Amino acid sequence: MIAVLELELIAGRMPDLAKIKLEEELMLDVGERKVTKRYVPLGVGGLIVPWNFPVMLLVAKIANAVLTGNTVVCKPSPFAPYTGLKLVELAQQFFPPGVINVLSGDDNLGPWMTAHPGIDKISFTGSTATGRKVMESCSRTLKRVTLELGGKDPAIILPDIDVTVVAGQVAFWAFINSGQGCMAIKKVYVHSSIAKEFVMALVDATKSLKVGDGFEDGIFMGPVGHEMQYEKVMGFMQDIKKGGGKIVLGGDVERFKYKPGEVGFFVDPTIVFEPGEGSRIMKEEPFGPILPIATWDDEEDVIRRANDTDIGLGASVWGKDVNRAERIGRRLEVGNVWINEHMSGLASVPFGGWKCSGIGVENGREGLISWCNLQGIYVTREAKSIGFP
Repeated sequence: MIAVLELELIAGRMPDLAKIKLEEELMLDVGERKVTKRYVPLGVGGLIVPWNFPVMLLVAKIANAVLTGNTVVCKPSPFAPYTGLKLVELAQQFFPPGVINVLSGDDNLGPWMTAHPGIDKISFTGSTATGRKVMESCSRTLKRVTLELGGKDPAIILPDIDVTVVAGQVAFWAFINSGQGCMAIKKVYVHSSIAKEFVMALVDATKSLKVGDGFEDGIFMGPVGHEMQYEKVMGFMQDIKKGGGKIVLGGDVERFKYKPGEVGFFVDPTIVFEPGEGSRIMKEEPFGPILPIATWDDEEDVIRRANDTDIGLGASVWGKDVNRAERIGRRLEVGNVWINEHMSGLASVPFGGWKCSGIGVENGREGLISWCNLQGIYVTREAKSIGFP
């Protein structure tokens, strides 16, 4: 299901990006003087993508770079190499030789690319920790860099919602791709007046999401990506069991406990109520199907709590009072705010994070400009004596 959704999303978005033109702009044309601004391709881009959405992320990066006249070297994740290799193989049929290239390798390949003097820009999507290393390496050759890093997207639930509808939306966007998405809902702040009703509805909605082999009909959640990710998620589970908070759904680490020879690293969707604002699950990104829920009463307080982090990728606010929801959303310190929806996007709108969730943007006019050197051309139609000496 998610693989099909990924293809549909990227196929629907990219045509809008192609409509954006970076043409020369005449800034001044008066008398003897003319000033022009133009956009010149950087040259060669290195595109480094993770394993969680291997088609959508790579296609978007290729489109941003190639539309502005650059060539690219793509590096798919070693945990999902074949998708990127096949994608580039197909793309090469439509471009001149050397425009779109791909390399596959282990963890040494990324550092080689970021250090290579022949690459003019790195566009990286991945964890904040790895993003810091990418930026440090790129700084040695003063490469341009765009970083799309981790998220801890909060969903703020106002008291006037349709509980059943919003609970279904939150369950979908929290557990999509087994919670392995930088823009997935990672924590929920629900108004205390509806907390009990909302949690019950969220549990019911989540129970309807089938876990299993993605090749079977009706499956919503497959396994987490690989063993390291599985162990990371299990570490969060153990911390939750040791600390505060009530596990209201899931949390059974034995039911899907991985054994060698099995088909995948499955984890039950897990919901934790009131784990504590300072708990690890409220502060860090598990990149797995664990959703913490906290309550709020005061609007100023929930805004402060939502902003009390060094991560700022996205957030959503849910309520029938749209003016109030948007007012709250405009005060959240994130790059992307959704009101009564989550994770939607337009290729014509720049996408990026605030704080430690990234540097720069992709998509939109601003994203395309980031793949260019800007050049000002100042023309005087006829040189005149300067009168000195």
